[in-house]
Parts: sequence; structure tokens; C-alpha cells
Amino acid sequence: MSDPAGSASFLSALLFIAGTGAAGLCLGLLAELLVRRLLPGLTGSPAIGQRITTAAATFALTSLLAWRFGASAEVAAYVVLAVAGVQLARIDLVHHLLPNRLVLPLFGTGLLLLAVAAVAHETAGNLLRGVAGAVILFVFYLILALTSRNGLGMGDVKLAAPLGLYLGYLGWSHLFYGGALGFVAGGITSLVLLLKDRGNKPKEVAYGPSMLAAGLAAILLIP
Repeated sequence: MSDPAGSASFLSALLFIAGTGAAGLCLGLLAELLVRRLLPGLTGSPAIGQRITTAAATFALTSLLAWRFGASAEVAAYVVLAVAGVQLARIDLVHHLLPNRLVLPLFGTGLLLLAVAAVAHETAGNLLRGVAGAVILFVFYLILALTSRNGLGMGDVKLAAPLGLYLGYLGWSHLFYGGALGFVAGGITSLVLLLKDRGNKPKEVAYGPSMLAAGLAAILLIP
């Protein structure tokens, strides 16, 4: 015998996930338009294939984040991370640059939305841990950038701050695995490119997409 209440709850969850994905897709298109207005020299007009890939990635990530967080106060903050992260990854892959005009607002918006979530759930400790995570990951990447020759740039260092905020808010394990795996994934990518083409130097590798992918994977997969 079917359970009407359970079926209704399942349908509501599906509608919420689909609605959040659609909202993320719209926000992604708006973000692309804003990026083209703010940074016309960097982005130009993306090819249709690139735009479809970017839109699909944004829809998929925001849908998964809706599944991960449900109708909670945190979901808006992490949707912003996904929308901005896809745009940052695209720009970094093409131009090897993470613009301050995108990275700094991501940190500020994330801090504001996570503060609202912390107040709503009375979990100020999560926000404090997130701020500590931002400092820790920023310093970690800054030391790596200053002491190694692995191609990390200051854009990667600055991106570490908002990633640390979002990861630290969820827990120390998220911060550790998200931060460490981002560095490892970037290093592996650099090594593969070096082996594939001896003319490629490590400084030509875009680390931002690896950092963002590892951070979002930790957010989605670690309870």
C-alpha cells in the first residue's frame, strides 16, 4: 500500500531540486552577462559549445547542492559558490587568471549568506570555523606559492580564502580534504601536461578549476 505522505514529500524534494537547478541556471546566465560587462577584455563572446557546457555544469552543481542541503538556510550560499565557481573555472582555463572582481565578491557574499544561516540555525561556531578555515587555507596556499615552483599564482591564493570559508563552515574534515585534494589535483594536472607536452611549464596550468572541483566534491560527498 502506497504512502501518500511519503510520495508527496518525495515529489516536493524533487521539485525543490529541479527548481533550485533552474534558478542556478538563470543565475549562471546572469553571472555570465555580468562577467562580460565587468571584464570584456578577458571573456569576449564564449563559443556556443562553451556556453552550453557552462550552463549544464551550473545546473548540475546547483541541483546537487539542493539535494545535499535541502531547503535549509545554507543552500543559497552554496548555490552562489557553484554559480561563481563555474565562471571562475571557465575564465581560469582560458586566460589563466582569477579576477579580483569575482573572487572578492564571492568571499563577501559567502560570508554574508553564511552569517545569515548561522543566525537562523543559532550555529555561530560554524561561522567562526568558516572564518578560521578561510585564514588557514589562504595562508597554506600563500606559503606554497612563495616557497614552491609549482605554478601557483596569487589568484589561486586569493581563491583559497572563499573556499576555506565555505569548507570550514561545514567542518574541519571538509576543510582538510577539500583544500588538500585541490592542491593534489592541480599538481597531477600539471604533471600530466608536462608529460604530454614538454613545452608546457607548470606556471601555465590553471589551478583554480582543480581547487573548485575538489572543494565542491568535499562539500557534496562528505556528510
